[in-house]
Amino acid sequence: MSEMEPETREFLSRIATSLSMGLLWLLINSTIGIGFNFAFFENKPGMGNYIFYVWFLISLTCLIFYYRRKWKL
Repeated sequence: MSEMEPETREFLSRIATSLSMGLLWLLINSTIGIGFNFAFFENKPGMGNYIFYVWFLISLTCLIFYYRRKWKL
């Protein structure tokens, strides 16, 4: 069995890590938003909706910064 080049291994690891972080972020926010019904308003937005959307924006910003740092060559 042949060994992969170090650059190729590092690149594929970076892709797998980025994909898994994005899917984890999506799973967490979908579960909280759709599963616990915080993503939808009934008559007017409640405190849970505000907290969810603030969390969503903060976590999206952190994910984007993570991607920028991870893919900085």
